[in-house]
Amino acid sequence: MSRAAEIFVPGRLCLFGEHTDWAGEYRREDPSVREGLCIIAGTDQGVFARAEPADSGFHVSQILPDGTFSSEEHYGTADDALRAAREPGNFHAYAAGTACLIMREHPLAGLKFRVYRRTLPLKKGLSSSAAVCVATARAFSMVNGLGLSIEEEMETAYRGELLTGSHCGRMDQACAYGDGPVLLSFDGDRMGIRRLTSGKPIYILMADLGRKKDTKRILSDLNECFKKKDAGIRSALGEHNHSIIERASEDIGSGDARGLGELMNEAQLIFDELVAPCCHEELAAPVLHEVLDMARSSGLVWGGKGVGSQGEGAAQFICKGTMEREALADHLAKEADVTSYSLTV
Repeated sequence: MSRAAEIFVPGRLCLFGEHTDWAGEYRREDPSVREGLCIIAGTDQGVFARAEPADSGFHVSQILPDGTFSSEEHYGTADDALRAAREPGNFHAYAAGTACLIMREHPLAGLKFRVYRRTLPLKKGLSSSAAVCVATARAFSMVNGLGLSIEEEMETAYRGELLTGSHCGRMDQACAYGDGPVLLSFDGDRMGIRRLTSGKPIYILMADLGRKKDTKRILSDLNECFKKKDAGIRSALGEHNHSIIERASEDIGSGDARGLGELMNEAQLIFDELVAPCCHEELAAPVLHEVLDMARSSGLVWGGKGVGSQGEGAAQFICKGTMEREALADHLAKEADVTSYSLTV
């Protein structure tokens, strides 16, 4: 029976292992590629939506970055939704791509979907698009009684985002699991999931750099470089990443914040040396590195690195405590004019 629903889907912060989700998928054709591994955690920020039954099709409206609301769009069929997903610059493209897949499988499942609040910054490597895709799949399931599991929501959201032309991997949609650290593995089409437990609270600060980055360009260039078997990017996302993930899992389990911070510093150095040259224009990221240096020299953090696909989107830091986290947020706001968000794992 159809019913209304309130939905919240958080963002997803990749602590370690960015880009290894799509890289691990190349194992389908090339067994020499190492299995992708990453550790993610749900953010405190996310997407808030209301969903109601509709007689037919997909009705969607969303709050826009300037705080106003879009007009409501109606996609009556799966083909209508597919065209919207492929339309350049369409703010509803991600929701429409996910709706297209649901409507193909369940043509009688109508939905009125409204994103009325968004505390998650857009295009900062925090899975803002994936959160909308997961929220759309979850809304269809809850309102129409489809009974989708979390894994089925994630798969639908992933394939829906691909319809927009994105080169995303499967990591982003793990925001469907909510808060807490999760270890993901990627072996061709297979994804493994293992929840991690932290021995002590770990205090993280995310800093929105307030700059633009071209995520699609980053993903496209890195994929091309990886397919050409560039030794640098393959080792960075392969053996180097496996070593960092193994040590990070141990540090999370023991609550060793200092160890995690030092691993973030190490991971950033590897990324800058071996991955960034594949898309230098986007990944040189002078503002990111200026903010990283500023935070590290403050004495308030154990370490830090870029977020998501990297570039001038956001930075993340392992702070020494809650007071240090607050002090760092104030320091970065004054000295670098950035907005920060807290996350405790």
